[in-house]
Amino acid sequence: MRAPLFAAPLLAAPLLAAPLLAAPLLCAALLAGCTGGAPAEDSASTCAEEPVVTWDNFGDALLTGHCQSCHASTSPDRAGAPVGVIFDTHADATAQKDAILRVATGEAPTMPPGLSIGDTDRELLRVWLTCYE
Repeated sequence: MRAPLFAAPLLAAPLLAAPLLAAPLLCAALLAGCTGGAPAEDSASTCAEEPVVTWDNFGDALLTGHCQSCHASTSPDRAGAPVGVIFDTHADATAQKDAILRVATGEAPTMPPGLSIGDTDRELLRVWLTCYE
Protein backbone atom coordinates (compact mmCIF):
# COMPACT_ATOMS: atom_id res chain seq x y z
CA MET A 1 0.00 0.00 0.00
CA ARG A 2 1.29 3.44 -0.89
CA ALA A 3 1.88 6.05 1.77
CA PRO A 4 -0.71 8.85 2.08
CA LEU A 5 0.13 12.01 0.19
CA PHE A 6 -1.01 14.20 3.05
CA ALA A 7 -2.02 14.04 6.67
CA ALA A 8 -4.84 16.58 6.93
CA PRO A 9 -7.77 17.23 4.56
CA LEU A 10 -7.48 20.98 4.47
CA LEU A 11 -3.83 20.73 3.47
CA ALA A 12 -4.78 18.87 0.30
CA ALA A 13 -5.50 21.96 -1.80
CA PRO A 14 -1.85 23.16 -2.08
CA LEU A 15 -0.75 19.68 -3.12
CA LEU A 16 -3.26 19.58 -5.95
CA ALA A 17 -3.08 23.19 -7.02
CA ALA A 18 -0.68 22.68 -9.91
CA PRO A 19 -2.58 22.19 -13.17
CA LEU A 20 -0.61 19.06 -14.02
CA LEU A 21 -1.76 17.44 -10.81
CA ALA A 22 -5.32 18.76 -10.94
CA ALA A 23 -6.03 17.53 -14.48
CA PRO A 24 -6.15 13.81 -13.58
CA LEU A 25 -8.54 14.58 -10.71
CA LEU A 26 -10.82 16.52 -13.03
CA CYS A 27 -10.81 13.62 -15.49
CA ALA A 28 -11.59 11.17 -12.70
CA ALA A 29 -14.46 13.36 -11.51
CA LEU A 30 -15.90 13.56 -15.01
CA LEU A 31 -15.63 9.80 -15.45
CA ALA A 32 -17.29 9.22 -12.07
CA GLY A 33 -20.15 11.44 -13.21
CA CYS A 34 -20.70 9.12 -16.17
CA THR A 35 -21.35 6.21 -13.83
CA GLY A 36 -23.64 8.12 -11.47
CA GLY A 37 -20.93 8.40 -8.83
CA ALA A 38 -20.52 4.64 -8.57
CA PRO A 39 -17.09 3.15 -9.09
CA ALA A 40 -16.30 2.27 -12.68
CA GLU A 41 -15.89 -1.39 -13.53
CA ASP A 42 -12.14 -0.89 -13.70
CA SER A 43 -12.09 0.99 -10.37
CA ALA A 44 -9.09 -1.03 -9.17
CA SER A 45 -6.91 0.44 -11.90
CA THR A 46 -8.44 3.90 -11.45
CA CYS A 47 -8.00 3.77 -7.69
CA ALA A 48 -4.38 2.68 -8.02
CA GLU A 49 -3.66 6.10 -9.52
CA GLU A 50 -5.50 8.05 -6.81
CA PRO A 51 -3.99 9.43 -3.59
CA VAL A 52 -4.51 7.27 -0.51
CA VAL A 53 -7.45 8.87 1.26
CA THR A 54 -8.71 7.21 4.45
CA TRP A 55 -11.02 7.86 7.38
CA ASP A 56 -7.99 8.65 9.53
CA ASN A 57 -6.21 11.05 7.18
CA PHE A 58 -9.27 12.67 5.61
CA GLY A 59 -12.84 11.42 6.20
CA ASP A 60 -13.06 11.96 9.96
CA ALA A 61 -11.84 15.57 9.84
CA LEU A 62 -13.91 16.47 6.77
CA LEU A 63 -17.15 15.07 8.18
CA THR A 64 -16.48 16.56 11.61
CA GLY A 65 -15.77 19.98 10.15
CA HIS A 66 -18.52 20.13 7.54
CA CYS A 67 -21.25 17.63 8.46
CA GLN A 68 -21.36 16.95 12.20
CA SER A 69 -23.25 20.10 13.11
CA CYS A 70 -26.33 18.44 11.60
CA HIS A 71 -25.33 14.77 11.27
CA ALA A 72 -23.94 13.96 14.73
CA SER A 73 -26.11 11.76 16.92
CA THR A 74 -25.65 14.30 19.72
CA SER A 75 -26.34 17.41 17.64
CA PRO A 76 -28.81 19.67 19.49
CA ASP A 77 -30.04 21.24 16.22
CA ARG A 78 -30.04 18.84 13.28
CA ALA A 79 -31.48 21.54 10.98
CA GLY A 80 -33.84 19.07 9.36
CA ALA A 81 -31.29 16.27 8.83
CA PRO A 82 -33.00 12.87 8.95
CA VAL A 83 -32.61 11.20 12.35
CA GLY A 84 -31.02 8.07 10.89
CA VAL A 85 -28.37 9.91 8.89
CA ILE A 86 -25.46 10.24 11.29
CA PHE A 87 -21.71 10.36 10.68
CA ASP A 88 -20.30 9.70 14.16
CA THR A 89 -18.06 6.81 13.09
CA HIS A 90 -16.39 5.36 10.04
CA ALA A 91 -19.09 2.67 9.93
CA ASP A 92 -21.86 5.31 10.12
CA ALA A 93 -20.35 7.26 7.23
CA THR A 94 -19.68 4.30 4.97
CA ALA A 95 -23.19 2.97 5.58
CA GLN A 96 -24.36 6.22 3.94
CA LYS A 97 -21.74 6.05 1.15
CA ASP A 98 -24.15 6.08 -1.80
CA ALA A 99 -26.15 8.98 -0.38
CA ILE A 100 -23.01 10.98 0.40
CA LEU A 101 -21.66 10.43 -3.11
CA ARG A 102 -25.01 11.50 -4.57
CA VAL A 103 -25.47 14.72 -2.58
CA ALA A 104 -21.91 15.87 -1.82
CA THR A 105 -19.97 15.06 -5.01
CA GLY A 106 -20.63 15.33 -8.72
CA GLU A 107 -21.73 18.23 -10.88
CA ALA A 108 -24.54 19.62 -8.70
CA PRO A 109 -23.82 18.88 -5.03
CA THR A 110 -26.42 19.98 -2.50
CA MET A 111 -24.56 19.17 0.73
CA PRO A 112 -23.44 20.63 2.93
CA PRO A 113 -25.80 23.61 2.90
CA GLY A 114 -23.86 26.66 1.82
CA LEU A 115 -21.56 24.32 -0.14
CA SER A 116 -18.65 25.06 2.19
CA ILE A 117 -16.50 22.22 0.84
CA GLY A 118 -14.08 23.13 -1.94
CA ASP A 119 -13.81 21.18 -5.18
CA THR A 120 -10.55 19.51 -4.13
CA ASP A 121 -12.03 18.17 -0.90
CA ARG A 122 -15.16 17.03 -2.76
CA GLU A 123 -12.97 15.06 -5.15
CA LEU A 124 -11.01 13.57 -2.24
CA LEU A 125 -14.32 12.63 -0.60
CA ARG A 126 -15.29 10.80 -3.79
CA VAL A 127 -11.91 9.03 -3.91
CA TRP A 128 -12.16 7.99 -0.25
CA LEU A 129 -15.67 6.56 -0.57
CA THR A 130 -15.06 4.96 -3.95
CA CYS A 131 -11.56 3.56 -3.43
CA TYR A 132 -10.58 3.39 0.24
CA GLU A 133 -13.69 3.35 2.42
